[in-house]
Amino acid sequence: MNQDVIITCAVTGAGDTADKSPHVPVTPKEIADAAIEAWNAGAAIAHMHVRDPETKQGSRRVDLYAEVCERIREADCDVIINLTAGMGGDLFIGPDENPTAFAEGTDLVGAMERLVHIEELKPEICTLDCGSLNFGNSNMVYVSTPEMLRKGAQRIKELGVTVELEIFDTGNLWFALQMMKEGLLDDTAMFQLCHGIPWGAPPDLGIMKGMVDMLPQGSQFTSFALGRNQLPFTAQSVLMGGHVRVGLEDNLYLGKGELATNGQLVERSVNIVENMGARVLSPAEAREKLRLRGTQ
Repeated sequence: MNQDVIITCAVTGAGDTADKSPHVPVTPKEIADAAIEAWNAGAAIAHMHVRDPETKQGSRRVDLYAEVCERIREADCDVIINLTAGMGGDLFIGPDENPTAFAEGTDLVGAMERLVHIEELKPEICTLDCGSLNFGNSNMVYVSTPEMLRKGAQRIKELGVTVELEIFDTGNLWFALQMMKEGLLDDTAMFQLCHGIPWGAPPDLGIMKGMVDMLPQGSQFTSFALGRNQLPFTAQSVLMGGHVRVGLEDNLYLGKGELATNGQLVERSVNIVENMGARVLSPAEAREKLRLRGTQ
């Protein structure tokens, strides 16, 4: 069991959730306010996507990321900023008779273009999605090839940004470990074990334990699951030696029929962690534990 727990709040994703709950932040101000709310509730890390304020869909615009970061720092909030670098991998295959006629919604760019905002803003942490995935029940494939991953990992390392490796299935973890062997990742790399995303790893404790057993000794990892499994996985992750991720990117509800805010989800996870006898770390303590830039 992990006695010193870091809570990450994933305050808004890129999925089609903004019209499903009034609490999902969309504008840069709303996203920054959500990160500050999560910090006040006990989160040490805010993981953030940005959305186009007009369409509410996920975006790669650097100016939106910059505004979010600026608003957080202007508020004298020391939450650790963790920006996604996963946008730009969405490929919607065309109809069966013409699969290369890629459909509306496709946003597929190379490894370096996915990192433009990371180059510009140099957050303390950014993500790297460690493999391709059939995403949902349509013709969407999330594309992250070995060549893309090697290029992205090398550049993130050069920038001095700590990488959070998004692990959607066991093969993703296998390849992340391969990148470590090749020297493309620092030993400060973090692992995010993602469960319940169709069709990656299911929210199954046996599979979770199998992935935890594959991790290098001493690795820092977090595990989370989507929807109603989010809060139960808070406890499971801590019991297996990991940290915690909650937030509206992954789950909209505090209980059956009860829409949550990011702050409420963090508060509930703080309660779970502390009732297990563990301690929730502050941003300063989390920086030390994760050996982030300037603390190593």
